[in-house]
Amino acid sequence: MKKKLLITVVLVVLAVVITLVVHHATAAAATPAYRFVTVERGDIQATVSATGILNAVTTVSVGTQVSGQVAELHADFNDHVTKGQLLARIDPTLAQQAVADAQANLQKADAQAQQSQRDNARNQQLFNDGLVAKSAYEQTQSTVAVSVADVKSAQVALDRAKQNLAYTNIDSPIGGVIVERDVQQGQTVAASLSAPQLFLIANDLSQMQILAQVGESDIDQIKQGQNVNFTVQALPNRTFKGTVQQVRLQSTTTDNVVDYTVVVAVGNPKGELLPGMTARVDFLTNAAANVLMVSNAALRFRPPAAPAPSSSTIAPASRRPAGTARAVKTGTLYYVDGQGKLTAASASTGITDGIVTEVQGQDIKEGMQVVAGTVTAVSSTPAAAAPLTATQPRSRGGV
Repeated sequence: MKKKLLITVVLVVLAVVITLVVHHATAAAATPAYRFVTVERGDIQATVSATGILNAVTTVSVGTQVSGQVAELHADFNDHVTKGQLLARIDPTLAQQAVADAQANLQKADAQAQQSQRDNARNQQLFNDGLVAKSAYEQTQSTVAVSVADVKSAQVALDRAKQNLAYTNIDSPIGGVIVERDVQQGQTVAASLSAPQLFLIANDLSQMQILAQVGESDIDQIKQGQNVNFTVQALPNRTFKGTVQQVRLQSTTTDNVVDYTVVVAVGNPKGELLPGMTARVDFLTNAAANVLMVSNAALRFRPPAAPAPSSSTIAPASRRPAGTARAVKTGTLYYVDGQGKLTAASASTGITDGIVTEVQGQDIKEGMQVVAGTVTAVSSTPAAAAPLTATQPRSRGGV
């Protein structure tokens, strides 16, 4: 009887112990594990991002002022040309015939003018002798004036015909590189209302520009002379530099979004950048060197029951390191203290590059581990509930 009672007591104790162990393990499994990031010291740059198209600083569209068939082509894509160089020739047959016809009309007008002058000289003598009426003499004088005007008109027509003949030679107006050729030999071009483009010439590809579109919410941060970093898809591992040359006042509206065009001057001494490339532009609006900074995820983190930070932890402006940007906002960082308790620390925040933000505070130190998030443990073993103290790697462009 005593043996059965002893066995019963032992079984009850074992059941209680197992229940406590399972409850403890379940509670430990439900305890959130924190994901930490490190407060670091370094340089940070605030930027405004935009996209734009690379173009030559000066481009000239070469067209034709006369219609006709393209008889000759003397230039092609990527050719380097000099000012005045012959690029193409329109069939000059009709223009040459027009010149010949104008010359004939000039000769005819000149002959008529000479005849009218002779008639006028004879009538003047007759009028002096009283043999011709005054009205007849005045008529010959009028004929002389008209014939002189006809000569001038015929001369203008001849000059126009010669100029049109000269227009059949398509010469380069500037020295540069041909980036577009829009015509083929044998093609007929019609210059009726506007001159069709035959070639597009870039003056100097060693100096280029980006026409970047910046939204109205950011345009006040863009100033002339501002430094710019940009990348292109063709060279993804390269970062190029430029300078804001102009902020154009004319805006454009697309789908109710207002943008302004910002002209960025770019050096291209090696010719790596080509016209038409899409550039991802970062305008450097602010910078701070040798400051404390932390991942933005840590500033966004809020535990379910957040402890209130102490206002005394905010660093006054006079105690901020020299050269740092002036903090105008506040945030809260959370860390685990020596007793394992989640603790809040207030921080003044400065500039941000979208990945990390400058922070200052009396309780914030370089190398400090702050909470950036939680990881729910899924294993029933105590190790699964242990805090994750490894610093998460970060990647920031432009810093």
